[in-house]
Amino acid sequence: MNRAVYLGIDVGTQSLTAILVEAPGPDGDGEDRAEGITSRVGVHYDTELPQYGTVNGQLPNEDPAIGRVPPCMWLEALDLAFERLGAAACRDVRGVSVSGQQHGSVYLRPGAEAALQSLTPTQGLAEQIEPVLARAEAPIWTDSATTRECEEIRVELGGATATAELTGSDTFERFTGPQIRRFARAEPEAWAGTAHVCLVSSFVTSVLAGRLAPIDHGDGSGMNLLDIRRREWSDAAMAATVEGLRRRLPPTCAPWTVVGPIAPYFASRYGLPASAQVVAGSGDNPCSLVGVGVREPGEAVLSLGTSDTYFGLLKEVTVDPEANGHVFIAPSGHPMSLICFRNGSLAREAVRDRYGLDWPGFDAALRATPPGNDGMMMLPWFEPEIVPRVTSPHVHRLGGLRDESEQTAWNCRAVVEGQFLSMRLNSEWMATRPERLVATGGASRNRELLQIAADVLACRVESLEVSDGAALGAALRATGRRICPLPPSGGDGPTAEPRTEVALIYDAMLPRYAEAQRLAAG
Repeated sequence: MNRAVYLGIDVGTQSLTAILVEAPGPDGDGEDRAEGITSRVGVHYDTELPQYGTVNGQLPNEDPAIGRVPPCMWLEALDLAFERLGAAACRDVRGVSVSGQQHGSVYLRPGAEAALQSLTPTQGLAEQIEPVLARAEAPIWTDSATTRECEEIRVELGGATATAELTGSDTFERFTGPQIRRFARAEPEAWAGTAHVCLVSSFVTSVLAGRLAPIDHGDGSGMNLLDIRRREWSDAAMAATVEGLRRRLPPTCAPWTVVGPIAPYFASRYGLPASAQVVAGSGDNPCSLVGVGVREPGEAVLSLGTSDTYFGLLKEVTVDPEANGHVFIAPSGHPMSLICFRNGSLAREAVRDRYGLDWPGFDAALRATPPGNDGMMMLPWFEPEIVPRVTSPHVHRLGGLRDESEQTAWNCRAVVEGQFLSMRLNSEWMATRPERLVATGGASRNRELLQIAADVLACRVESLEVSDGAALGAALRATGRRICPLPPSGGDGPTAEPRTEVALIYDAMLPRYAEAQRLAAG
């Protein structure tokens, strides 16, 4: 087997992570698996780069809607990560790729290409790139100050559904197109001095390659600018965003595109082989799919965190008619769906705490109640919900369910069943039912919860304990293969198979849940 070492770099919200993995090279057959992780280093922005003054990875601001980061901080973190990896670890690297927090954008002056081509190893990256930044701060995905711009673009493109049909998503405040429009309006001189617009992933890729990098279809599909079917910049979307945008955007490319060899800066300063190839960077969500081994339509990921996120591969582009979900492009080139439910662990913890339980007590309540919960249901909107769109918190208890200690166990089951019924209902637009669901995150170790998920969603659910999945996915993508190697073995947890007789109970519940959601959400 032709194996080598590949480097993945995840430019995350609170830290930068670099992972070296031993994996089959680009000539692999697509059915093989990475051998293992050989090195892992991280740089925590707040504590290790305190000179930038970030809190939770972003600059404090009196306006909580504004989320911005100094790009120079990412560059210093990149230098620090390579120092920690060391020349001995870097000398065998054959390929490098980047995972970047999606939607964030970096703006460069006309001299950027020359600066990238002439990086000197005797100086750090930040001091060499800072002079060509047209904007000292980069808006990231936490920024929600573009409501006006979202509506303007949406109207220009014919409404939410039309926007989603064109770009894969309705306009959302964090998406790059609305952010660009706001920047051009609020800082016209800085916008006039901008020659190049990058995403976080393409910006760091440009630095690694010593040349301006294209934007891959995966990260580009999170901008409200890419025609999701043609996989090219949309003239209509660019015109709706701001005049003169086309000349500032780089070309788009397939996710497995090799941008070029590593820049001499990294070969000289950190000992990477001059022949190491830089593969186009992508967003953290697409990279995470690779990091958990999802490669074919019918496979999906359920990330059970503070919010619950459901994302997977589709056979063809299918857009949410309600315009709540997203369609991106996966590293394999398949369309990739993503829906986020704000009331994930937030809701489960709210019920647990409401009735004075710990997690073992919560699990016991799930075991003590029957599938279907004797007809009692919950719409668990303890916080405003993303899918469906619910602007104010409101928990709806149905079928005789009451907020009483005597019904503690039924409330515990109702919140979990309600979450997975919502997931099934609000993912029907994807037209690709999962055959295999990989569960990650803290709650993925809970056997009772996984069994309910398997029964409601009628598919096998496998728990996988994976840390730094986006960085691992980037490392596997650095092989330059369309179908990436599978991640290293290990970290497997509980598995649940759907029970036919129980799945029928949830089939019967779904229309009731759908009607309740329709009436409650409007």
